Amino acid sequence: MSTQNDIAKAFKALHKPGNPIILTNVWDAITAKTVASLPATKALATASYAIAAAAGTPDEELTLEVNLRAVEAIAKIAKQFDLPLTVDFQDGFGDQLEEGLRAVIKLGAVGINLEDLSRESNRLYSIEEAQERIRRVMKIAEEEGVPDFVVNARTDALFTSPSNDLDEAIARGKAYLAAGASNIFIWGGPSRKGWGKAGIEEATKVLKGRLNVILVRMAPGGLSVKELGEIGVSRISVGPQLMIRTSGAVAEEANAILEGQSI
Repeated sequence: MSTQNDIAKAFKALHKPGNPIILTNVWDAITAKTVASLPATKALATASYAIAAAAGTPDEELTLEVNLRAVEAIAKIAKQFDLPLTVDFQDGFGDQLEEGLRAVIKLGAVGINLEDLSRESNRLYSIEEAQERIRRVMKIAEEEGVPDFVVNARTDALFTSPSNDLDEAIARGKAYLAAGASNIFIWGGPSRKGWGKAGIEEATKVLKGRLNVILVRMAPGGLSVKELGEIGVSRISVGPQLMIRTSGAVAEEANAILEGQSI
């Protein structure tokens, strides 16, 4: 019987530069079961923005308690389908980092996304502070019996710096890998300024492929899964895009019903 750390090791091994793991992020038990049922699904991943939206709150106001309730339901599906689960954990919910991490590990998670933008101050943690938080995560995970826990360390430096500086984001990524993160997620921000193919190629080269990139499905011009794989990234996710597209489909169907259209 596989231990939780066996599952963590298997999940970590799926992060292969040039042959990336693809995560179609979910937000509740229904979406988790739908995605888990697909033969190509290798793991489940949550999206905090979508979880917050489902709870009727903005992403920046999502509480640890609300996030954990959603994770609990999704974790049951992950266990049912014998799939690894990674949780979008924002910045670790400030001072609740240890409490929350132990809770998600007890629910069965084998990885998290951890951001370097503080919810409380809306400013980036210093590199040293962010590194220490990653080290704390890995120490707690080891104490909980999951030393191969997968931290996907997200940096928001690209869109928060006045110069939109990719160099700072890459430097932070290198520092986070040195602190124990398995992978780096450089987020371009809501407007995606300064983050395109050339930037992804540069970051992939410096970080030796240990890069998570968002697959853009909601706007023209985004790189395909094939193109991102050829660049050499090791992880592709979609964030809340499935939730946004699903909402549109529900609205369209509901409107047809309300207008008296037959199927």
